[in-house]
Amino acid sequence: MSAETTTSRFDGLKWLVVVALIAVAVVGNNYYADQSMLYRVLGIVALAVVAGLVALQTAKGAAFWALVKGSRTEIRKVVWPTRQEALQTTMIVVAFVLLMAILLWGLDSLLGWLVSQVIG
Repeated sequence: MSAETTTSRFDGLKWLVVVALIAVAVVGNNYYADQSMLYRVLGIVALAVVAGLVALQTAKGAAFWALVKGSRTEIRKVVWPTRQEALQTTMIVVAFVLLMAILLWGLDSLLGWLVSQVIG
């Protein structure tokens, strides 16, 4: 699957609009600091959605959206482990980590004892 897109001559202007919308959200959040947090968050989310929609209209935004759609298709192809397989694998990892922790603790203790014997 190829995401062939052509760069529009208005892409730079669209990215400028995206940056302006984000700047308006940041400045507006500071300006209306005395207002309820709910209203400020809703305003930021609304401006972020509009900025995202404008960004998707650019060549890079279209390529990103094609990547997202392709990723969703690939995720559907993944064969996920069963609950039992996941549990068994987790137990093997936990056992190995505990074994390595005990070995490293023992090695550390031995080396510490040897160094204390040499130093006196």
